[in-house]
Amino acid sequence: MALILCIETSTTICSAALVDDGEVIAARQDNEGNSHAHRLTILIQELFDDSLVNQEIYDIDAVAVSSGPGSYTGLRIGVSTAKGICFALDKPLIAISSLAILAWPIVKTHAVSSPDSNDWYCPMIDARRMEVYTAMFDQNMIQQRDTSADIIDANSYLDILQKRKVFFFGNGAQKCKDVLKHQNAFFLEDEGPLARNMAYLAYDAWRNQQFEDVAYFEPFYLKDFIATIPKRKIL
Repeated sequence: MALILCIETSTTICSAALVDDGEVIAARQDNEGNSHAHRLTILIQELFDDSLVNQEIYDIDAVAVSSGPGSYTGLRIGVSTAKGICFALDKPLIAISSLAILAWPIVKTHAVSSPDSNDWYCPMIDARRMEVYTAMFDQNMIQQRDTSADIIDANSYLDILQKRKVFFFGNGAQKCKDVLKHQNAFFLEDEGPLARNMAYLAYDAWRNQQFEDVAYFEPFYLKDFIATIPKRKIL
């Protein structure tokens, strides 16, 4: 048995889930955006207050957290919270790519309907303007293109699109619809990267003992943080 607390904060959605041997037994999420700092710990507490969950937080076997790429602030909040729980309870830390979390439910659905497909799946997380954080996975969730920060234009991914269908999704994909017009480019609706979609990935990492060094682990930001000056002046 492996009881894993999953935390996902890489986008505007803040979510947490409790997973028992790869099965979700409770999940919570907040879609309001920019609320991670005060909502995440509340969501975690709500998991253990759920009437269907007969567990306490000290009963968990590990904490899994989205490792990035994504929102700089969101990732820091999620990872800091995960590490704090791991330190306090002396539990191992599991890190899972935000893009893999986003891709998993899409790939799982499509692979069932077309198991012999040559299609690739391209999760995209918004990185402002026409830039996205992205990677590509095949139907077996094997990553076929390195994680990168790409500026999207009409020629993006032409070498890949000429060979196969590519399904784009995520909050970064929506702004690319009017740019990527190739006949092999398809756009799907998605829920965003959610903690409950970490269930299998977290359990698989647990079985393979793929743990991080709690003291030194840092999120995969991909880009340096750039502070912006508010346009609106208070004084």
